[in-house]
Amino acid sequence: PMALMQCGDFLDLLPAVKIVEHEDTALAAKEIAEKNLMGEAAICSDLAATMYGLNILARGIETNKRNFTRFLVLAQGRMLEEVQKNNHVNKSTLVFVLPHSEGILSRVLSIFSFYDINLTRIQSLPIIGREWEYRFYIDLTFRDYRRYKQSIDAIMPLINDLKVLGEY
Repeated sequence: PMALMQCGDFLDLLPAVKIVEHEDTALAAKEIAEKNLMGEAAICSDLAATMYGLNILARGIETNKRNFTRFLVLAQGRMLEEVQKNNHVNKSTLVFVLPHSEGILSRVLSIFSFYDINLTRIQSLPIIGREWEYRFYIDLTFRDYRRYKQSIDAIMPLINDLKVLGEY
């Protein structure tokens, strides 16, 4: 349903087309290819179309041209190294707790700035049962993974309970 919503304007131009929801865009492409379904099409990525030998009928059909879809890859050990080797990591999501201390958030953000790390989102939520303590959820972008890791090391003495929710 999400892919159909994201391409609503394009689909509105095709009133004679019967729209059928599928659980997954790539699986829809696979089904069309495997069953050799003529007269049917799938909204899918270029990669899925290529993988299943399908012709691309139209590109750029999304309503919001700045729309992005993120995928989550869960890996550990050697598989993690393999995934990271082929994918340029330039964004992360972190969560941490700051002690109730004057200027502590400013100090953490200054460290990120020093290491050329860009803060793209920050959200704070109070920690129930712990007065004046907050859990901070942040998204960061960066060009240099090594400097990003250095910035994490640099903020460790200032923060509590750091969790890296994702690097992508």
